[in-house]
Amino acid sequence: MASQVLVKQISGLYRGSSIVDLGSVQSAINNKSAVDQLLVGSEHVEGDAQADPKHHGGLDRVLHHFPREHYGQYRRWDLISGFKDAPAMGENISTVGLDEHQVNIGDIIQIGEVKLQVTQPRSPCFKLNLQFDHQEFALAMQQSGRCGWFYRVLESGTIHTSDTITLLERCSDISVAEAMHIYFLPEFDAFQYQRLADCSGLAASWVSSLQRRINNNAIEDWQMRLYGVQQA
Repeated sequence: MASQVLVKQISGLYRGSSIVDLGSVQSAINNKSAVDQLLVGSEHVEGDAQADPKHHGGLDRVLHHFPREHYGQYRRWDLISGFKDAPAMGENISTVGLDEHQVNIGDIIQIGEVKLQVTQPRSPCFKLNLQFDHQEFALAMQQSGRCGWFYRVLESGTIHTSDTITLLERCSDISVAEAMHIYFLPEFDAFQYQRLADCSGLAASWVSSLQRRINNNAIEDWQMRLYGVQQA
């Protein structure tokens, strides 16, 4: 396929190295600041940190891209207490005019010097409930699919706010939106799980999770991820 410009200019780039308390847990979500450029390595963004490397970061989640217009929708749903905007989701890249329906799992993306591959939607957790002071925020993101997506790095380099975002290659027919829908289907569906697991470029953790469901003929419990430890 011919390359396709998806975004002519980035709305914002963000990074942060501070890890602080967020309610009863530690998080770096609240400590990202706007920068003019990101120095992107194969494993991490220089000056960017994750408090929980087991569930955040890693080779399949080096960069988080979140559509800026989603903030407006979450505010209209009364899910955000006060005025919060990018980078309150902890994102590295913010854009307007590009969402989960236009980006597919496995897409090869060029941003400035950096070549990236889309690996997975963001899987929301209870820290978003704490961040936005709403107990159902993570569930709302899971159900709406307004989650953003992650990239692995194929070629490292520097990203500037003036850079265009270009689609170089499409490797699957499953959009980020559809991937989110399949992964969080309320009813077990081995066929759809296998279809998603077979997507070129899908994050290894999602492939493993889907295969476990198929093997166990059951969906894992989402309560801890969505709500954390509940007090009696």
